[in-house]
Amino acid sequence: MGFGKTAVLEVGVVGAGRLGRFHALKYARMQGVRLALVVDADAARARAVAEEAGARHWSTDWREAKGLAAVSVATPTSLHAEIALALLQAGVDVLVEKPLAATVEEAKALCEAARRYARIAMVGHVERFNPALRALGGCPAPRYLESLRISPFPARSLDVSVVLDLMIHDLDLVLELVDAEVAEVQAIGAPVLTDKPDIANARIAFANGAVANISASRISTKSERILRVFAPGCYVSVDLQARRARRVRVQQGGLAEETFAAPADADALAEEIAHFLDCVRTRKRPLVPFEAGLAALEVAARVHAAVEEGR
Repeated sequence: MGFGKTAVLEVGVVGAGRLGRFHALKYARMQGVRLALVVDADAARARAVAEEAGARHWSTDWREAKGLAAVSVATPTSLHAEIALALLQAGVDVLVEKPLAATVEEAKALCEAARRYARIAMVGHVERFNPALRALGGCPAPRYLESLRISPFPARSLDVSVVLDLMIHDLDLVLELVDAEVAEVQAIGAPVLTDKPDIANARIAFANGAVANISASRISTKSERILRVFAPGCYVSVDLQARRARRVRVQQGGLAEETFAAPADADALAEEIAHFLDCVRTRKRPLVPFEAGLAALEVAARVHAAVEEGR
């Protein structure tokens, strides 16, 4: 399936919960895009989001999305593999919200299907598009990284642990920044308000000597997302939530500091979706392909295994 740069893309959203609604509203504002379909198992929710976003049609059957050019899959994680696989087989390009799938095996199957059917297949690791992170950049050859991602108890994503709900974002960022094989994973965690870990800490050692310390909690009284990167002659601190960043480098025997604050109208999700649509039109490889989602999920599985071992 090919699309010219000026062709109107018929797109859809499967899953009209909190994130799916956001996807629908972003698509509705994109130039050269027609939001043709919103799907949700809850008919009232599908209809409400479709009407709010001005979608042409709504449905409770995701199979109706098979005739579209591109689709966002924002269902519960347990449904990602089934729906995305069928869409790929039908020739649809897909953007799957994180995590890519519920298991490593499902993620591998999705990667293979994307290759086999030559589809644009992207994972919604939206922090890759955080304006603070993108504008300031990182440090070359990071040696130590630490991240903290905490939030109040949510009314969503309770079908997965905090590792797949929150920590997966930082696993993806750390893997991208370090770009080396994971040598060892140590972790602790505990269920508190659900039957799955709601708080976890992981120490990840890489083959090149770098180490990352990653903490995540969904039982905090506040929300915070911080990433710090340390490298020879360089330190970067990013407040991913406030979208502010600071970098300090050794320069000419002293310290040079740079800061960045994103404009009030900066929108990482809109940037992510615009990038996905550009890839659909140009057939270029996405910034966050399925393989990146698989890599993050593989480390997440090792975190889960280490948590279980320590209980």
